[in-house]
Amino acid sequence: MPNSKAVRGERGGSAHKRTSIPTFYRQVVAELRKVVYPTQEQLVTYFIVVMVFVIVMMAIVSLLDLGFGKLAFEIFAGS
Repeated sequence: MPNSKAVRGERGGSAHKRTSIPTFYRQVVAELRKVVYPTQEQLVTYFIVVMVFVIVMMAIVSLLDLGFGKLAFEIFAGS
């Protein structure tokens, strides 16, 4: 199947032309107009959720680090 159009990069037999800079700019602006931005209330809620998650993960990693550190000292110190 190496002779397929998809592999060779052909698109329906027509020549592929580059998009001009003004056309590209218009397309970018048109796509940005479709974006639905969150409200301030949603943004605050997302921020709080992310911060709580990060703090919980930091606590878990810190406790694991402390526990493994004490275990390593117990093993290698030979108390």
